[in-house]
Amino acid sequence: MPGLLSSPVCLTVIWFLSWSLRPSRAQIQTDEVSGVQYGRLGSNVTLACGKSQTRIPVVWHLNQSSALPWHKVTSDGSLVLLHTDHSAQGNYSCYDSQGLLLHSVKLRLGHPPGLLSISCQVPNHTHVRCSWVDSVKTFLPAKYNATLRGNGHEWRPCIVDITRKHCDVYQPRYWVTIHTLRVTETNGLGSETTYGRFRLHELLKPDPPESVLVKELEGYSKRLYVSWNSPSSWPLHDAFPLVFHIRYRPQGSMYWSEIYSDVSPVIISDALAGHLHQVQVRARDEVNSDSQWSEWSPLLLVRPWEVHTTTEPTEEPLPDDDDYPETSTAKTHKPEAEDEGNLGLVILLVLFSVVILTTVLSLIFVVW
Repeated sequence: MPGLLSSPVCLTVIWFLSWSLRPSRAQIQTDEVSGVQYGRLGSNVTLACGKSQTRIPVVWHLNQSSALPWHKVTSDGSLVLLHTDHSAQGNYSCYDSQGLLLHSVKLRLGHPPGLLSISCQVPNHTHVRCSWVDSVKTFLPAKYNATLRGNGHEWRPCIVDITRKHCDVYQPRYWVTIHTLRVTETNGLGSETTYGRFRLHELLKPDPPESVLVKELEGYSKRLYVSWNSPSSWPLHDAFPLVFHIRYRPQGSMYWSEIYSDVSPVIISDALAGHLHQVQVRARDEVNSDSQWSEWSPLLLVRPWEVHTTTEPTEEPLPDDDDYPETSTAKTHKPEAEDEGNLGLVILLVLFSVVILTTVLSLIFVVW
């Protein structure tokens, strides 16, 4: 039996099988990394050669290249990267002296999370949206967990949108005085929790009015018709009325005139004839005096009706006051009727001229 194993044929077969079962260097280099390791930028990072034995020399490669950033290799084969920067990131592999892959790992560098800057918006009584901004740029993928609770109540999940870095809570306990939001950011180097405290009734801010329309009223050179819809995000319910603020001015003027109304439409009755006007509308919760005004609707430009023919138009009857809501208006100026003013001025000048002429003639006659 020993003679059979030592025969040239058996030795050849054994050598062939051992060679064919040995992985090639090309196969090793195409293997995927076994995991991800995270390290802090600017610090020393140690990568262990997982299967290496003490005092057995190993060779490290970065992205299949032998060129490595500033480093040293310890006696157990670990690679120590010194004062790392972004160029040190990548796929690291260590091999023994015969080219066998011992270990591979992907290195990601960054910073642990820091405290977040949190803000919340309340577009209506049934929805709270909170967003946050990182105080530290970590350069690492992160996960967020967010919860909200009112004083004396349990924590409720806030549905997170990782891409936009915000979360939403529906049907919050709106009338609880103070709410607390808790957001935890986690990445490969650690986690950080930030708390924010808010009064929802003070953050209530409707979205701007929608479908705002401004148009002329035919036959009236000083009137404009303004209509709008409540924001679609606001519940159409008698318990949540809105008050609307309309402002308008001739284009180029520094001063706004204002109207407040709880219904649409309204009629502007003191527009400046022949001039282009700017008009905007905004909204606020009518019941909650601590709430905020919405943003202004987009600026609209419109000119009151003008006569485009040489014939004198027939005066049409004015619409009944009951057709439109009564509004309180605060104006910075009120244009007067120019025709009546000009006629009075002409009459005054004529009388003054007659008096002057009579006086002069009388003096000439007396002197003579």
